[in-house]
Amino acid sequence: MWRRAWIFDLDNTLHDSRPHIFPHINRAMTAYLQAHLGLTEAEAGDLRRRYWKRYGATLLGLMRHHGTDPRHFLWHTHQLPDLRRMLVREPQLRVTLRRLPGRKLVFSNAPVHYSRAVLKTLAIGDLFDDVFSIERTRYRPKPDTLGFLRMCRANRLRPQRCIMVEDSLENLRTAARLGMRTVWVSAAPKAPPYVDVKVANLMQLPRMLAYLQ
Repeated sequence: MWRRAWIFDLDNTLHDSRPHIFPHINRAMTAYLQAHLGLTEAEAGDLRRRYWKRYGATLLGLMRHHGTDPRHFLWHTHQLPDLRRMLVREPQLRVTLRRLPGRKLVFSNAPVHYSRAVLKTLAIGDLFDDVFSIERTRYRPKPDTLGFLRMCRANRLRPQRCIMVEDSLENLRTAARLGMRTVWVSAAPKAPPYVDVKVANLMQLPRMLAYLQ
């Protein structure tokens, strides 16, 4: 009997955000800093890079040093009116996810309005028991262990009974330390020891079930 729960990252795992969506969000974040901190485009870009390097996320630096309202920032930087056109998806994604036994959740550093919009546009939202977004981590995004623990508590999950599916090695490292099985979505030739299974895309997951029991 299958007893594990699947925890999926959203961006660059359930869809490919690199061609259109991430560039759009990056431009929106830079514009937000320009508008609300009175910076030039170059200054805003430099500040974003410094906060990313120091805190792992632009938002955390803005909250700590500028008192930025995280909900205001996330709402205004994740507006994608052309989302349907911008999404890059696998045509067999829904069929593949339905072949995976057990509960399924989404755990994303993105805001809830964006996460649910992406899942709806992908026509897979009904396959997930929960969408655990950055708001529910209390702005302790992956790879912060506290965010993982809050997600597990909210869904009554034991980490040892979970499979984390991610494109980010840093996030998978935290998952492995908590006792989760790990799936790295990557075209890289080799995986580090804390990765249990590597797949080039999610369509390969059903063939890997024996390695994730």
